[in-house]
Amino acid sequence: MEIGIDSFAMLLTDPATGRLQSAVDRMESVLAEVELADQVGLDVFGIGEHHRANALDSAPAVILSAAAARTKSIRLTSAVAVLSAADPVRVFQEFSTLDLISRGRAEIVVGRGSSVEAYPLFGFDLRDYEALFVEKLDLLLKIREQPSFKWQGRFRPSLNGEGIFPRPHQTTLPIWLGVGGTPTSFVRAGTLGLPLMVAIIGGSFERFLPLVELYRRAWLAAGHPPENQTIGVHALGFVADTDESAKEAFFPGWFQMFTEAAKERGWSAPTRAQFEHMCGPDGAFLVGSPQTVTAKMLHVDRILGGVSRITLQMSTAALEVEAMRRSIDLLGTAVAPIIRHKYGLTSE
Repeated sequence: MEIGIDSFAMLLTDPATGRLQSAVDRMESVLAEVELADQVGLDVFGIGEHHRANALDSAPAVILSAAAARTKSIRLTSAVAVLSAADPVRVFQEFSTLDLISRGRAEIVVGRGSSVEAYPLFGFDLRDYEALFVEKLDLLLKIREQPSFKWQGRFRPSLNGEGIFPRPHQTTLPIWLGVGGTPTSFVRAGTLGLPLMVAIIGGSFERFLPLVELYRRAWLAAGHPPENQTIGVHALGFVADTDESAKEAFFPGWFQMFTEAAKERGWSAPTRAQFEHMCGPDGAFLVGSPQTVTAKMLHVDRILGGVSRITLQMSTAALEVEAMRRSIDLLGTAVAPIIRHKYGLTSE
């Protein structure tokens, strides 16, 4: 099982002073986080994509390219690239360029995006939400297979054999399908034979098992080799020396982010009791001591029948810089080694 981090490069307001973080300082801290994650041996770092005032990740490939120049081994991915509102040609070019800069460490996780601000920004109609993604994913996969071909679609000008370059350093640029809770998305990933990245930001891990089984059945029905199934989990998480210190570092930013989201989307306001439940044995937060987080990761693996990658979204603790660095360090030096030993990936 690979262990990594996803960042949304969020700007947070300090609850003590009411002051918003400096964008320049936050960007530097994001790059420092990737650098540290590489140093402590984590497997992957992802950057999200948002187009709003409190986020700096509207151009994830640019951030990842800067990170590539400061790292040596860690894989670098989108988390997720909002493909529906993008040009697949440009997405492929950007991540192929990243792959060259990083000497073969680039990946793409594509999705439709849980936030929809990109659609009007780039001139797309939300009524085409599903059709946009289906067409653009098809085109992206065709581009990955060959640099030149003829193609005609509904949402982008036709291709008439123009070459799409550069090509990546890797023989095949990895493309994952990022999904939430929509059954058709799980089936699509299985049918296409794509690695699956499941975003789980609440509830329980158990409730996703029927959806993961849809992926597995669609995979087999499409005739793909069973051993090639790849399932990843993206979850909210944070590691500290104790369960309590992890929760205290993570809660303020989580509460701020989800209070804002609740206002925008008409959800119920988040509560401390809800947070505590999510951090408990039956909740989907990977927040706690190295022992707690490790045990919960192994629980996720058992529940879902085999997980290839788990990434923690810990951006809501960004104001706690030292706690964030400690979390990354513990994830790489105290959690990942136990997981690797469990799966026979080390000789220790």
